[in-house]
Amino acid sequence: MKRAYIELHTAVLLFGFTAILGKLISIDAVPLVWWRVLLTAASLLVFASVRRSFRELPLKTILQFVATGSLLALHWISFFLSIKLANVSVALVAFSTTTFFTAIAEPLIVGGRVQKYELFLGLLIIPAMALIVSKLDLAFHLGLWIGIASAILIAIFTSITKRMITKAGPLQITFLQMSGALLFISIFLPALPGEIVANVQIQGDDIIYMLLLALGCTTLAYVLAIRSLRFLTAFASNLTTSLEPIYGIIMAILIFKEHESLPLGFYIGAAIILSAVFAYPVLRRRHRKKIIADARTS
Repeated sequence: MKRAYIELHTAVLLFGFTAILGKLISIDAVPLVWWRVLLTAASLLVFASVRRSFRELPLKTILQFVATGSLLALHWISFFLSIKLANVSVALVAFSTTTFFTAIAEPLIVGGRVQKYELFLGLLIIPAMALIVSKLDLAFHLGLWIGIASAILIAIFTSITKRMITKAGPLQITFLQMSGALLFISIFLPALPGEIVANVQIQGDDIIYMLLLALGCTTLAYVLAIRSLRFLTAFASNLTTSLEPIYGIIMAILIFKEHESLPLGFYIGAAIILSAVFAYPVLRRRHRKKIIADARTS
């Protein structure tokens, strides 16, 4: 369990840097995600277990993971679009609502009851987000709502992945989902308006940023995150992932000087999110002890 949390927090730190790279890369959201999943899927082919996937896994399982890739593609496209329309801080704050949506999605998809303490911690993210975006410029509102849509998509995606987590290895799952995202975007890319896909080519600094995004913030980060899901619930995963806005916004402050547009509510909201993240393991442990105690006395 301890190792799973370490792996997850490492992944979250890398995820936080994703938003920075999304801001630095000049091409639009859709081709950006297309390049990301292409390079990531290609990088995973160096692993023998990935190359054996199509021989070892049933066709039904392969198709299921490939299908979930469409959700991942939509999540990333909406996330990067949120960054382009607003800024890193707004997109990451919207992403923090993932915890609340997962508290609802996981019991419906994976099974089980909605735990009161999980729902309570998830709901804490909402006022935190409200505080962070207080006095937000109206020009950023569309980016905020698209970011919330991105949070809903990743909550559903993570819960579905949790349900199927035992059907394949972490590398195999990541490869199939990236391939599914690549296939999904490739099918719909030609149908999109020309201005959206006008600059598909990457050059100059974009090449370096894209390699960092694909290999570090995607390949490595997603393998670590999926490994941790074997021992953590989807809710625990996404609650810890709520640290991504904190890491990302701190980096945005240092790199883009976004602190000039951040209200005092940001710092209060950040404290609430951190409190929820670190309170979860304690409440979960107490909940388990209570279940065991009740079982012994019954």
